[in-house]
Amino acid sequence: MARGRRIALIAASAALALGSLAVAGCGDDDDEGSGTSGGDAASLSGDILVDGSSTVAPLSSAAAEAFAAENGGVNITVGTSGTGGGFERFCAGETDISNASRAIKDDEVAACETGGVAYQELRVASDGITIVTGKDVDVGSDNITMEQLKAVWSPDSTIKNWADIPGGGFTSAPLALAGPGSQSGTYDFFNEEVLGEDAAGEVITPRQDYTASEDDNVVVRAVQSAEAGMGYFGFSYYEENLDTLKAFTLNGVEPTAESITAGDYALSRPLFIYVKDDALTRPEVAAYVRYYLENAVQLAQDADFVPAPQESLDEALAKLPAE
Repeated sequence: MARGRRIALIAASAALALGSLAVAGCGDDDDEGSGTSGGDAASLSGDILVDGSSTVAPLSSAAAEAFAAENGGVNITVGTSGTGGGFERFCAGETDISNASRAIKDDEVAACETGGVAYQELRVASDGITIVTGKDVDVGSDNITMEQLKAVWSPDSTIKNWADIPGGGFTSAPLALAGPGSQSGTYDFFNEEVLGEDAAGEVITPRQDYTASEDDNVVVRAVQSAEAGMGYFGFSYYEENLDTLKAFTLNGVEPTAESITAGDYALSRPLFIYVKDDALTRPEVAAYVRYYLENAVQLAQDADFVPAPQESLDEALAKLPAE
């Protein structure tokens, strides 16, 4: 999927229902609806509300557009309020599906229980948080370690030049940082894996003097515009911006589909959608989710994501109501 195509998908999904994007699928009596399951395509109708991770949003949007093209009566809206923001809405009963770039937290589980929201956790893809700088930026090394990341992003860090990163290897250049905001699952996962926990068992929060946004596209643009920036986000956003960004190897391992799938890349992680049990009783939701999972590998490859293991997809499909 081309970069402009993908950005258009996100913007369109956040602004309006995808049914209006799939005019060709509306009222087409000759469409056999191949690939759609969980009901007769001509009879499916209704609105599906999705929100949450901006990392997962392009994949859910691609699934929604393809599904809506075969089911013109179904309108799917995909928002990008971040994993944490998405769970807030989901557990309050405001959405049907929540995109998540991390597993649900204990306090979010409690919020869903309080709100009477039962759900299914479904893995849809894999990801590797990718550390990047500008394509033409030379900071003396193309490798960074987890310890060096910790030194840069720790709350008491005063490092503002690449040359000051401990361990050597980097040349003098102003260090401008960009990364996800606090509602992002990428933010949570990165801090847990890189910064760790304090003495009280709480995940350490990073330094605050950086460009922060729950929208990964904002982080991309911040790194692109910096003289010598460092940013991090999901692998697919790096893949979409190869013309302007380059990735660091992490502990000597390059972020690739193969290293992420194998778990050899240190910041590999699963990506999820959470679906309300009540929503799955609606034919249009069950059909969309089944379509998503049955086509997850091809959708991931087309959208520059790393596919989930087939075993995980099979386990997810088994959680859906029988057709």
